[in-house]
Amino acid sequence: MKKEILQVSRDRAFLPLLFFAPILQLLLFGYTATTDVKNISMAVLDQDKTPDSRKFIESFVNSGYFKFKAYLYSESEIETVLDSSKVKLVINIPKNFSRKLKRGEPINIQVIIDGTNSNSANVILAYTRDIAQRTSIKIIIQQLTRANAKIPVVDLRYRAWYNPELSSVNYVVPGIICTILSIVTTMLTSVAIVREREKGTLEQIMVSPIAPYQLILGKVLPFIMIGFIDAVIVLVAGVLWFKVPVNGSIYLLFALAIIFIANTLSIGILISTISRTQQQAMMTTLFLMIPWITLSGFVFPIENMPKIIQISTYLIPLRYFLIIIRGIILKGVGLSVLWPQVTALVVLGSILLFLSISRFHKQLE
Repeated sequence: MKKEILQVSRDRAFLPLLFFAPILQLLLFGYTATTDVKNISMAVLDQDKTPDSRKFIESFVNSGYFKFKAYLYSESEIETVLDSSKVKLVINIPKNFSRKLKRGEPINIQVIIDGTNSNSANVILAYTRDIAQRTSIKIIIQQLTRANAKIPVVDLRYRAWYNPELSSVNYVVPGIICTILSIVTTMLTSVAIVREREKGTLEQIMVSPIAPYQLILGKVLPFIMIGFIDAVIVLVAGVLWFKVPVNGSIYLLFALAIIFIANTLSIGILISTISRTQQQAMMTTLFLMIPWITLSGFVFPIENMPKIIQISTYLIPLRYFLIIIRGIILKGVGLSVLWPQVTALVVLGSILLFLSISRFHKQLE
């Protein structure tokens, strides 16, 4: 263990990556990996050109989600602005908009959305529908008020628990902690053991009077500490910089993080038994991490995946730790709620540790 710590501390090129890279990743993901859609560029083709049509356009601009970019003069310009990606949304207001509005006749307004990014397109569609419905309700209420009619109103009072501002940063930062822990601990463990084989020093360790489990412990304990330090750094940065609230027990979070790290270290040892060079170990780790992160529920909801894929996600430790960390940080829950995920991590970790030690012991023999 002392030897491994010395090797890591003497690597001047690699050492900064262990502690600077997590902060850099947090900042990059925290600002870019967001599900919020704002400043949507829009163009308008107003064929009515009346105060009512302008008021309808202003309802979009004043919502805070849309940014007016261009005023069109013919329908032939619609395809041009969408093809050039100058705008994401085009609103085509027909002639006689104001006249039909005053008569109480139905009005068809064309809304064209750039659908190349389906997620953004769905969000834009929801925004436009909401604004159009609110505008319609406001007009109906005004007309009924003028007619002195009774207006039944259903007033919905919204309250978002655990994330009142619906900030995507509060959702993303805990996921970043999970992914950093996964990548750092798995890659470091696999590379550390393969490095011994690559340099020819593994045989020297094998003939020393230590048991295989002592060799594995000496290799992985430094990386448990490194992973733990990285988790603390990212969590502190998330709280101080992005103002992510921590509503649960920090001690419980770190205790369960150790169980999760045991899973990732076991996978790192398994990778080291099938890799002959450090490059192979790094490539294998990255090859596993990409589907891990994709299928864990970090970004894409597991419920939206095909059934067979949903079943396969039960074999991914990251899935359970994401629920744990978000539950502790955002919801403030404890073991009484998280025990199924903790149990799954313990069972998976035990199986992975047994397989990794058995295979490593077999290789030593």
